[in-house]
This record gives sequence, C-alpha cells and structure tokens, in this order.
Amino acid sequence: MADLRLALLLNAVSPAVGGVLIRGEKGTAKSTAVRALSTVLPDVSVVDGCRFSCDPAVPDPQCPDGPHEVGAGATRPTRLVELPVGASEDRVVGALDIERALSEGVKAFEPGLLAAAHRGILYVDEVNLLADHLVDVLLDAAAMGSSYIEREGVSVRHAARFLLVGTMNPEEGELRPQLLDRFGLTVEVAASREPDERVEVVRRRLAYDADPAGFAARWAVEEAELRERVAAARALLPAVRLGDGALRQIAAVCAGFEVDGMRADIVTARTATALAAWAGRTAVTTEDVRQAALLALPHRRRRNPFDAPGLDEDRLDEILSRFEGVEDDEPEPEPEGPDPDGDGPHDDGDGGPDDGPGGVPPQDGPLPEGAADLPEQRQDPPRTERESPAPRQDAPEGLQERPDAPEGSSGAGAAEQRAVGAGEPFTARKLDVPGLGEGAAGRRSRARTAQGRTTGARRPRGALSRLHLAATVQAAAPHQAARGRRGPGLVLRRDDLREAEREGREGNLVLFCVDASGSMAARKRMGAIKGAVLSLLLDAYQRRDKVGLITFRGSGAELALPPTSSVDAAAARLEKLPTGGRTPLSAGLLKARETLRVERLRDPSRRPLLVVVTDGRATGGPEPLARAGRAAALLAADGVASVVVDCESGPVRLGLAASLAQELHGTPVTLDELRADSVTTLVRAERTAHTTRLTRRAA
Repeated sequence: MADLRLALLLNAVSPAVGGVLIRGEKGTAKSTAVRALSTVLPDVSVVDGCRFSCDPAVPDPQCPDGPHEVGAGATRPTRLVELPVGASEDRVVGALDIERALSEGVKAFEPGLLAAAHRGILYVDEVNLLADHLVDVLLDAAAMGSSYIEREGVSVRHAARFLLVGTMNPEEGELRPQLLDRFGLTVEVAASREPDERVEVVRRRLAYDADPAGFAARWAVEEAELRERVAAARALLPAVRLGDGALRQIAAVCAGFEVDGMRADIVTARTATALAAWAGRTAVTTEDVRQAALLALPHRRRRNPFDAPGLDEDRLDEILSRFEGVEDDEPEPEPEGPDPDGDGPHDDGDGGPDDGPGGVPPQDGPLPEGAADLPEQRQDPPRTERESPAPRQDAPEGLQERPDAPEGSSGAGAAEQRAVGAGEPFTARKLDVPGLGEGAAGRRSRARTAQGRTTGARRPRGALSRLHLAATVQAAAPHQAARGRRGPGLVLRRDDLREAEREGREGNLVLFCVDASGSMAARKRMGAIKGAVLSLLLDAYQRRDKVGLITFRGSGAELALPPTSSVDAAAARLEKLPTGGRTPLSAGLLKARETLRVERLRDPSRRPLLVVVTDGRATGGPEPLARAGRAAALLAADGVASVVVDCESGPVRLGLAASLAQELHGTPVTLDELRADSVTTLVRAERTAHTTRLTRRAA
C-alpha cells in the first residue's frame, strides 16, 4: 500500500497534482485509505454562512450567496464529500426550483455535492460504474473549476474546485478515457501476501471494533505528526525548483511512452515537485521524476480497454539515463528553517524517496512498525490479453489441430487443444435491439432517457426537472380568463407543468454464446473467430454495455463470465478459451436462456442481445439438431433479440447457422459482414426480422 499512501499524501501536499484513481481488488481498504486522507489535510477558512465555502481572503464575486466582503471567516476541517454511484444529476450539481422560478420569479437554488466539495475532496467509490451523464458533469467541473446549472433560461454558477479521488475494481469495467485522464495519479493496490502483515491488519481491525475511541487515541500522536509534516511540505512547495534538466527528463519520458496530449507532462512535473517538498528538498532529482512517472503515466498509456495498465521500468530507466548529465549544475540548496521532520538533513537514507521502491515515502512517519523492512514486491507489468500464451512444448504433434475429440469429452478432456490467440480486432458494425427501451443510458439501442432529443411532453412524475416550456404554455393558455389574468404574465398552476420526454441511447446486455467444439478448432479459423468476438467486445465497451460469455463444448455449456461491465475480463476469458470435443449446441442455447432469465430479475430494464457464434453444427446425443431447434424456439418465444455469427467455412457449406438464425427469429451474419465497412445493412435486417416476428405474433 506504500504507493497508495504516497499518492494520497502528494495530493495533500499539492492539490494541483489532480487527484488519485485507485484500482484494485475488493477488500483492500481502498475506501478506508481515502477517508483517512481528510484527517491529515489542513483546516480551511470559509465565509460565515456561505453554502459554497468561499475563501474569506478572496471571495468568489459570482457566488450565489454573495457578494461577500473580504475579512475574517470561520475555520473548519477539510470536507470529504462522497458521490454515490446512483446519484441523480440534480443531487450532484444542485436543484433549481423551476416551478417557483416561473410562477414567482424567485431563483431558489439548493446546492449539490459539487458545491459541498469545493476546496475539499470529492470521493467517488466505484467510479467506473458512474453514469455517463454524471461523468460529463464531473469532466466539466474538473476542466473549468466551476459548475453551471442551466434550466430554461435560469442559470446559476458557482466555484467547484476539488480534489478528485476515485476507487474502482477493474473486474467491474473500465473508465471512459476522458475521465481517466482527469485523474492526476493512478495506483494499483492488492492485498498483502505477507502473513505477518495480514495478521496485523486483522488485529488492528478487531481492536478498532472493540474500542473505536481508544484505537483513535492510540494513533493520535502519529497522525498529528503526519499532519504537521504535510503542512511543512505545503509551506516548502513554492520554494522547490524544477530545473531544465528535470523538465527535459519529464518531456523525454512522456514522449518515449507515447502518451496522448500534454497533461501527462504537467502532472508529472507537479508530482515531482511535490515529491521533493515531501522529502524536505528544494530541488527536483532524477529519482523524483522516476517516481512521478510511475504514478502519473500508467493509466495514460492505454490504447484500448484490453491493454493492461503499467509502465516498463527498464525502459523508464533507460530514458532517464540519457539525461543524467543534463541536470542543473547548481548545488541543491538546503531548505531554510528547521527540517520538516525534525531529524536534520536526510543524508542517511531516511528521508527522500530515493530510499524506497516505487514511490515509498520516507519511513519516519506513522508507518507500521517494521514496514520499512518489508521486501520490495514490485511485479513485472502484466502481459496484454492479446498476447497468446506460450505454446505447450510437450503436446504431441498435430494434437492441437485435431478437428474433434472423442465422444463425451468435456472439461479437462476437451482442454487437450491449447488456447489459440485472437486475431487482430477490427471496427465492428453496430448491432442493436429493435424497439424503444428504458434501460441504463448507453450508446447502443434507442431508449427513453433523461438526456437526448426531445420527442414529446408529459405530466411530471415527482419533482419537475426537465420543463417542456411550449407544452406548459399550451396547457395553461385555455385557463387564463378563468384564472382572472389581468396583465402580460401567465397565470400558472401545478397541473399546467409538463416535463420533456427525451429519446437517447441505452446500454444493453450483450450475451455471447461461443461454440468452442472441435468443429471450430482449426487454428487460423479459431483465431479469426476470437478476433471477431474481441471486436464485438470492444464495440460493447464503447457503447456502455454489460457483457456475458457462455461457451459450449464436449457434453455441456459453461457460463464462463457472468454478465458484467468489465469487457476486459471477457476478453481475458476468451483469450484462454480452449477448443475440442463435440458440439452441444442445445446446451449452449439453454444456458443462455437461463442466464438471461436470471439477469432479467436482477436488471429488468436492460434489454438483452444474444450473439451466437457458431457454424450451426450440433453433435452428441439423439437428434442434436432437433434439440437445438427447440431450444432456439424457446429463446424466440421469450422475445430475445439475437444475431447468429456464421463461422462456417470451406467449399461445401450446409447453411446450418442460417437455419438456426431463422429458428431464433434473429439475423444471420458472416464474419466478413461484421466489419463496419461491409456492404450489407445489418441493423435494417435485424429490424426487419423483428417486425416479421411481431407480425407473426399478431396473426
């Protein structure tokens, strides 16, 4: 956890670093560490009675509670404001009472979470699950330092500068690239594998549960020392010199790793400066630049969601070594005044980040006893999912290419054929679900959403948030004489108000049902199939879908990945997918039906799209094709929109996949037709099939 601790402390020293994104598995105390940050931050001065936390020394001239006079104010602790994943937009940006604004001319505004977080910390747990429209709000506020609320001609603006901290479990999906880049630093955390350290974690947790006040008192002295050190580093920060040599190193590292834009250079420079101040120095060193790069660059190198974040440290050292002689020749001045830690100059390996691996802060603060003696646990960057696993050297020649496996083989028996790497992905054409849904906001199928183009008006359900002005005037106009109107103003009643109905796009559940039997096992063919599925997964990521993966081979089907927002997890499972055995097509379809039934109970508003990847063959048991047809008919009766990706190849083709698509009332499509530049119009074909299905039901 040393990197996490350091990243949070650097933001406490210099909020301009831009916040922290904490990635890691569940149960690793990510939220606990973030909530502890507010206790070591200095108190802030605010204008008495101001709901927007204006600084009394420099009050905001546009503050909705202003104007404020310059003068003394109250002091309070730094706030940690938590933004729930399911929060509404009005709760985040603030609520404007449109009814009072129209009928009484009163600008009644209730501040939201962004106003509460001003000059504090905005913490988003599970930030990768945040709805798109809330992500847009955060991006705007982070870019401008202000929040703007516009409602039918009534506008409010207030300052919103905060330290953005997010935590996420990568297994549940990735962040949008725009928001990912807004986090200054990123840290990967994992539970310790050291038994003694795990024992200490459990011991402290039990001690806290038994006596929270006593536990806090036990660590109060160390916490106070850490708070004083943060304050000293903040005071030293303006005196830290970032020389041309360090700047050239930063520029060379960012260019060498091909990061996008210039934000990486700026964040790395700010982080290196904060590292020097934290160590009690007034000049940035090569090691400061190295550690800053390890924190600021990994999440900016990703080109697609299947790339694992990370930085090649050998390459980083090689780039930095080219500039070792370019550093400023001036000797590093000692800081004025007493050492921030009271220990004197850090000459004995106890003060600067040079002494710790990968961004470990100086070990003279309130770290657990013995933590400085822990071995370095840096790991090599994980390989990307597109890299094929190493071939088995002990497999008999020709075994991997065997087109089928013995009757009844499944599980380990069917795994004799090693996994084949996926082919190069391509831009897939859009598949959507016909009709109009009401699911979670996304970018795939048409749906009624809170954002989008206005298509009509209706009476408000609950608090009015999206006024349809023309419909409101039209509803009120016939009653003006009866209400005694005497002037130019419009006399409104609650019943006159209308809210806008809007149409946008929703995210769907894309469930892949992949044939992994021996008939699909030709190496080039399976690589192309995996490449096609990988392309569809990338498309699902871009369209904010949930995805699931079912495979069938041998004697049964397996839910390889339950429905999730993590498309990179699906890509990893796909990459490791072996082939072989018979083709239990009916088992795969029935497993898909059961999975969709369970998911419909969990998330009834999210409409599914079933993508069956097969050549249409079915083997094993009596009448395998007939059983597959009956399973397909059950899915069609459930109204599941489906697409069958026909993987049949060779000069002789049986057309079984097309027949399966017909039984599913879905759309057949070949691998070539999945490409975005294909001539056929797949969406129109799917809609035609759906219209035909509705016509049959009506008949």
